Amino acid sequence: MIRKLFRIVDPDDRPRFVRWIGLIAAFSVLQGICVLLVVPVLRPLLEGDRDAAVPWLTALAVATVATCAVFYAQAMHGQQIADDLLLGMHHRVGDHLARLPLSWFGTDRTGRLTQSMSQGTQNIIGVPAHLMQPVVSGALTPAVVAIGMFVFDWRLGAALLVSGLVLLATHNWAQTAIARSFGAIDRAAVESASRVVEFAQCQPVLRAFGRTGADNVLLDDALTGQRRAYDEMNRNAVSALMAFSVVVQAAFVALIAIGVALALGGSLDAAELIALLVLVTRFVGPLIEIVDHAAALRMASEDIDRIDEVLAVEPLPEGATVHPTTSGGVSFKNVAFGYGDRQVLRDVSFEAKPGTLTAIVGPSGAGKTTLLRLAARFWDVDAGVVQVGGTDVRELATEALMNQLAMVFQDVYLFDDTIEANIRLGRPDASLDEIRDAARLARVDEIVDRLPDGWNTRVGEGGVSLSGGERQRVSIARALVKQAPIVLLDEATAALDPDNEAAVSAAMRALAEQRTLLVVAHRLPTVASADQILVLDEGRIVQSGTHDELIDAPGRYQDFWRERERAKGWRLTV
Repeated sequence: MIRKLFRIVDPDDRPRFVRWIGLIAAFSVLQGICVLLVVPVLRPLLEGDRDAAVPWLTALAVATVATCAVFYAQAMHGQQIADDLLLGMHHRVGDHLARLPLSWFGTDRTGRLTQSMSQGTQNIIGVPAHLMQPVVSGALTPAVVAIGMFVFDWRLGAALLVSGLVLLATHNWAQTAIARSFGAIDRAAVESASRVVEFAQCQPVLRAFGRTGADNVLLDDALTGQRRAYDEMNRNAVSALMAFSVVVQAAFVALIAIGVALALGGSLDAAELIALLVLVTRFVGPLIEIVDHAAALRMASEDIDRIDEVLAVEPLPEGATVHPTTSGGVSFKNVAFGYGDRQVLRDVSFEAKPGTLTAIVGPSGAGKTTLLRLAARFWDVDAGVVQVGGTDVRELATEALMNQLAMVFQDVYLFDDTIEANIRLGRPDASLDEIRDAARLARVDEIVDRLPDGWNTRVGEGGVSLSGGERQRVSIARALVKQAPIVLLDEATAALDPDNEAAVSAAMRALAEQRTLLVVAHRLPTVASADQILVLDEGRIVQSGTHDELIDAPGRYQDFWRERERAKGWRLTV
């Protein structure tokens, strides 16, 4: 466990970590010495020689003060290490997650991350804050007592040593029995966390179909499974701990019996017998503390392993180029890509020149969104090359690539902060005037005017206090304020009411000025005004050209346009 903690501690904190372990060891040894000093103190006192006991009492007092001082120092070190470790783990994992391909993320991993970064990290920081000292002392102090006992009577020292080895073997057996349940508990906790997050996020759907109560089978089964897993662990733990407690009490009785037998045989005086009673009590007490904390220590150890598993996932290789060859261009050359065994894009090639609007159309599942996300290097291609600014995205440093791109996706996420703060996310150093200008172009100022606290109104987690169209406007303002030469828009006007669609379309026209736009679009005006239209079908570009060039050519685009024209006149009747 000490090695695992040392590995995840920040390198700058490792000297303090080593000092902390040294302080725990020193405290444990001093505590054992204090216990052993009881013997030379009791001997003269029981013989009526108080003067002979004074030096030993002085030594005991000094050792006690030193023990308290070292205990305080190690406790402060442990708490500081725990605080820094919590912050450090969140930063390390967060920074690492930001470099992982999106293909790594899934519902099961989201649940595991939630469990690991909440309850798991709390378990881990509990080790330096509360658990390590009693566990180390629980093993080291009895060892010091057993070794020191050889100075007074080798037979009692040997008895203590043998008892310690028996108790250690029993403890290992007990922990192995308890640990059998840890895997089931982890799986159940991950499933439960995933279902709780799902339950909170999907309330509109669940309420629409009346699945919010006890009849929510998936959530109910997950919580029931977690309870059963803990019940199973508790049964194993009670059995193992009872067995260990019986062995501890048996060792205690055996040591007392040995002492009494030696005293009755005349080879052990009364002072040593009384001291033995004290020593045995202090010998057994720390061992019981070990078993009290060992299960929590084992769980913390497994939580460290799970965080290590996340940190061991290979991130996307970081490029070294900090300046692209040109600015604003996007090109795909013979690109192929798939999710696992499912091929999505096949031999895709096109070029979006600086200052142009490229519309991407096609049926659902054709690979339109994937194409945009490959441009942003959310994944690496399986074959071919994606270039941004004339440079392979794999060769660009992450910051350099992100400086070239602004992204507006259909599913907009806003943070629980003010509208201004959510727009400023696009460029933190933007001035207030720049934020206001971007908001005006995206018609966010209209939203602000009707909010109770204006610009200071918090939008709620995910932007729940705003409509979908209003969130989309804020997202476009965020892209505007970034002033990136390339903008990626994924169905930015899908499912919007006419007023919001007009606002978003106006914002898109503002974006198109002096920028390169790649737009996944279904709205006819957006498509018709594009400088280039790419028609995707089954992962391939089956047609490309302008609207005028494609509308007269038989094929997927002509069919797409006619279907949209017919749909314009649809009305719902009752």
